[in-house]
Amino acid sequence: MQRKRFYYLIKIQFLGYRLHGWQKQPDVKTVEGIITKTLRWAMPGKKFKILGSSRTDAMVSAQESAFELFLDHEPLADPEEFLQVFNLNLPQDIRATAVQEVDAKFNIIQHPKIKEYAYLFSFGEKNHPFCAPMMANFMGNLDIKRMKEAALLFEGTHNFRNYCVRVSEKSKFNREIKKAIITRNDLFTASFFPENNFVFHVHGEGFLRHQVRLMMGALVLVGKGELGLEQIAQSLTGDPEYQMDYIAPASGLILNKVGFKDL
Repeated sequence: MQRKRFYYLIKIQFLGYRLHGWQKQPDVKTVEGIITKTLRWAMPGKKFKILGSSRTDAMVSAQESAFELFLDHEPLADPEEFLQVFNLNLPQDIRATAVQEVDAKFNIIQHPKIKEYAYLFSFGEKNHPFCAPMMANFMGNLDIKRMKEAALLFEGTHNFRNYCVRVSEKSKFNREIKKAIITRNDLFTASFFPENNFVFHVHGEGFLRHQVRLMMGALVLVGKGELGLEQIAQSLTGDPEYQMDYIAPASGLILNKVGFKDL
């Protein structure tokens, strides 16, 4: 007898500062591990599994991320009631915001989507300690005008071999960046944020490991005068002479949105 299975797309938010990324690992707190444990409380006795849309790094946060819930035998009796019970049992730094039933054809990994990342940062004087969970602080001066010019060079389709780590033979280095700009931060506000703080917006369909943080690291080096625009342009050809090795701190990176096409 064929097993009946039901499928749900669940949107979540989380503050990653105390967490060791998405993927479940022994002896450390991860988003996947906490969600799996909480679902056992919210759905006692149910057989299920989950699959995340993104494997975020340790200390990276998400304004909007998602996972797919595969539930065997019986559907959720009341999805909105499930959402309330789920949130009641989740810790305060993780929140579920929406649940949507999908069909067996939906695949959270393969389904076309756009990921929007935001990297929050400031420079100059040291930030208030309360900024640490979501904003990187680079001591000293940065040439923001030059960094904005460099950010635009990332837009379009390029070879990002020099902006990733732990590559494999299956890695696809040619990636399209639909948006790469630096603006003043108007996404998040707090009384303890410095007056001048900025956000690096990066939008694309998929990213390599540490790609956005290496892109941000390269921009910081441009701002310090240690890299030029010509070097950034050359690095996007895949020339191994221009491998980037400064990975910006994880705590400034936020997965701002995961948009699924046709949903």
